[in-house]
Amino acid sequence: MNPRQALVAALWCVVAAGTMAQGAASAPSPAISAAPTSTFADGPALLAARPLRFPIEGMTVDGLKDTFDDGRPGHRHEALDIPAPRGTPVLAVDDGTLVRLFTSKPGGLTIYQFDPTERLAYYYAHLDRYAAGLQEGKVLRRGDLIGYVGTTGNAPPEAPHLHFAVFRLGPEKQWWKGEALNPYEALRQAR
Repeated sequence: MNPRQALVAALWCVVAAGTMAQGAASAPSPAISAAPTSTFADGPALLAARPLRFPIEGMTVDGLKDTFDDGRPGHRHEALDIPAPRGTPVLAVDDGTLVRLFTSKPGGLTIYQFDPTERLAYYYAHLDRYAAGLQEGKVLRRGDLIGYVGTTGNAPPEAPHLHFAVFRLGPEKQWWKGEALNPYEALRQAR
């Protein structure tokens, strides 16, 4: 069982225990009444409320494809791949803070950005390079230059694209962990 499945199973146990406790007593305890609300329940609403900008300079939402549920070897994609010519500027989709610059085998050069409320994380991957002067802790404004489209990591060298993902953060605010949210509709509405 992966950690996400374990969390869901634990929440269902708490909900079931709360239902039994409510039937046995006239007033539920504070711990039981608060438990059924998932930390991730409001993720889609949070994302829909953010006024995102399209992340690739000079491109529009025309032709944007929803690749969130596409299969990948051993897992679901949980991101959008946005094709663009190598070196095309990548822009911050929202205000917030750059929390991590990271290089990994699958993502190559990556950026993790938190939204201003620190409840959403935006993930930009396969970058060719970072924008000059970019550093962890930097406050970003919607539309700031953060990097350039590339093929680092496991991206095919002949297919430059931005791998863009959004995660609903848990209370620990761990940049590498959260509930994946499909950003397709939010980007379709991007201004």
